[in-house]
Amino acid sequence: MSTTINVHDFKTNYSKYLERVISGEEILLGKHGKAVAKIVALPNANNETRNLGMLKGKVWTSDDFNEPMTDLWSMVANKK
Repeated sequence: MSTTINVHDFKTNYSKYLERVISGEEILLGKHGKAVAKIVALPNANNETRNLGMLKGKVWTSDDFNEPMTDLWSMVANKK
């Protein structure tokens, strides 16, 4: 659900609206009766714990991941 408020009301009641955003509500900021910005909570803003390691075994990197990309740079340099 979204609520549209004017900027002055938002500035006056910032803490109240911030709590509503953290709880999942979207706040639309309006200027001259038109919505101009949307305030939404960031992922994990309500302090949910992250599921670390959930991609273990599903993602890989090649053995030469950290090696310099000399082949690529020589191709780019010779492209002139």
